[in-house]
Amino acid sequence: MYTTIIFDLGGVLIDWNPEYLYQKIFSDEKEMKHFLSSICTPEWNEEQDGGRSLQEATDMLIQKFPEHKENITAFYGRWPEMLSGEIQETVQIFKELKDANKYKFYALTNWSSETFPIAAERYPFLHWFDGIVVSGTEKMRKPSAEFYQLLLKRYHVNAEEAVFIDDNKRNIEAAKKIGIDSIVFTNAVELKDELIKRQIL
Repeated sequence: MYTTIIFDLGGVLIDWNPEYLYQKIFSDEKEMKHFLSSICTPEWNEEQDGGRSLQEATDMLIQKFPEHKENITAFYGRWPEMLSGEIQETVQIFKELKDANKYKFYALTNWSSETFPIAAERYPFLHWFDGIVVSGTEKMRKPSAEFYQLLLKRYHVNAEEAVFIDDNKRNIEAAKKIGIDSIVFTNAVELKDELIKRQIL
């Protein structure tokens, strides 16, 4: 039934979290959480995932919060420090699937086109994919149906023969709406169970 497996990257195969950087900058956790929820917010970062340049995004926030210039600049100036490494248990599942030589593999990721090359250089498993669709390059992002359709069309994937794995429920619901069977990623053990249920593993 399944011919194709589509992975999200951040939170599924790659451990990325701004807190890894800002724990080094702030001595007070409450201050750090406030900064990341009210200044360098997830919503602000998503705009870069959608194609806005890092420079424009940084300048915009500095203009708005000049007193936080140094900490705002650190977000992309020290961005690699937000990468903790690969999520080994999930990468191991990916390897098992890849070694079976039965499926095509694609990544559909919300990621800035300017920071993605850092990850591509750092993680060899990113070269196992048959194709990677990066939101910042395409100027569209999950959960837009158009973004999923772009991958399906570009790589001639039949939605009914694909399974999509993402840690964001919003993105999972969007995939289901266009007919892609989807798994909410919580941890590698549960992912393996879901893949076994589908007779993929």
